[in-house]
Amino acid sequence: MAKKVGIVGAGITPFKSRWHEKTYYELAQMATREAIRDADVSIKDVDAVFYGIYNDIFERTAIPEHPLQGILGLQNKPGIRISCGGATGAYTMSAAHAYLAGERYKIALVLGVEKATDCFDFLSMSATPEVIKTIAWSGDSFFEQKIGWTASDSYAEVVLGYMDKYPGTLKSEVTARISSLLSEQVRNNPYAQRQFDQVTPEEVINSRYIVYPFKEMEICVYSEGAAALILAEEETAKAISRNSGKPIVWITGVGESNEHSFAGKNHKNMSHIVSDYLGSHRAYEMAGIKDPVKAIDIVELHDAFVHQLEISLAEFGLVPYEKVDSLIEDGIMLPGGRLLVNPCGGLLYCGHAVGASNIMSAWSARKELIERNLKTALVHGTGSTVAQYTACLILEHE
Repeated sequence: MAKKVGIVGAGITPFKSRWHEKTYYELAQMATREAIRDADVSIKDVDAVFYGIYNDIFERTAIPEHPLQGILGLQNKPGIRISCGGATGAYTMSAAHAYLAGERYKIALVLGVEKATDCFDFLSMSATPEVIKTIAWSGDSFFEQKIGWTASDSYAEVVLGYMDKYPGTLKSEVTARISSLLSEQVRNNPYAQRQFDQVTPEEVINSRYIVYPFKEMEICVYSEGAAALILAEEETAKAISRNSGKPIVWITGVGESNEHSFAGKNHKNMSHIVSDYLGSHRAYEMAGIKDPVKAIDIVELHDAFVHQLEISLAEFGLVPYEKVDSLIEDGIMLPGGRLLVNPCGGLLYCGHAVGASNIMSAWSARKELIERNLKTALVHGTGSTVAQYTACLILEHE
C-alpha cells in the first residue's frame, strides 16, 4: 500500500515583473531557504529534489536545473526536472508525491523557478515580444508557430468553443467582476506582483482586447520568482511536524490528464477542457471524494485567463456548465460564498512565474487551510496548447 505524503514546509519569493538584481540561481536559493526554515529541517535531510522549470529559453540555458543541484547543497542527491507548460508545477508535485508514496525517498524538495523577462526584444526595447516568441516554441513549431500562434489565441479557441456550446455564459460583466474580486483578494498577499493593483469591473470591461474575448485585465502577467515545498512520507512528516509544531497538510489525491494538441475529428474537444475534468475527477477518486461541491473548501487553480477559470471550475464539478456565471450571479465565489477561489490573487494578480506558479498555489492553499482551519483544497495546473495538460492535487488539513 502506498505511503501517505504530506506538505511539511513551504516558501516563496516575491513574484515580480522583473528581478533585476537576482539570477534564477538566487531565486531558487531564496525559496528553498524559506521552505527549509518553515519545516525546521536541514538541507542535508532532503533525499531528492524535483525541479519545475518550464522554459529553457527563459533561463538562457538548455539544462537550467544542473547548476542548482550543488548551489542548493544537494550534490550527490537525485534530481529530476519536469516541464509541462503551465502545468509544470502541479506535475512536479505529482512526481515527488509518487516517489515518496512508493518509498523511494523520505523527504523531497519540490522547487519551481522561472526568470521569464530575462528575454528581451531590442527592436521594441521591451521583453514582451521576445517572451511571446519564446512561449510560441511550446506550440506546433512546424505549422502553427509560423502563422503567429500565441498562448492567448490558443486558449481563446477553447473559450469560444465553450461559448458556442453554452450560449449566454462567460458574460463580460461576470468575467470583469471575477478579475476585480481577485484584485481585492491579492491585497492580503505580500508576495504578489500586483498586490496593490485593485481594479473595478468597469475598468476591466474598458481595458483593451488582447485576443477576443480576453481583455487586458483578464489575463495573467509575466513573472519572475520561485516557490518551494518540503514533502515527506507519513512517519517522517509526523516527526517533522512534532519538531516544528506546524500541522501537516496531506496530499490525499492526485490526478493528471493530457489531451490531444490538435483540434478536429477524434482530436481535441474544443468546447471543453477535458484534461481538467479527467485530472480533477481522478484526484477526487484517489481522495475518496464523492461530492466535490460539499467537500472542497478552497480552490487554487491556474487562471491564466478569467474565462478559463470559469470553465475549469465547471470541469471540476463545482458549478454547472450551463450556469458557470453563477459563480458571481449566485455568489458562489463572492465573499461569504461557499467556495474560496484563488485567495492569493491567482496567476492574474499574484503572478505567473510558470514553473513556480502551481507550487505557489499549493503554498497558498496550505496557508489558507491552516489559518482558516478549513479541511480540503484543490490545487490545479493546466497548460500547453489549447489547455492540453492538467494535473490536480487534493490537500487535506488534519
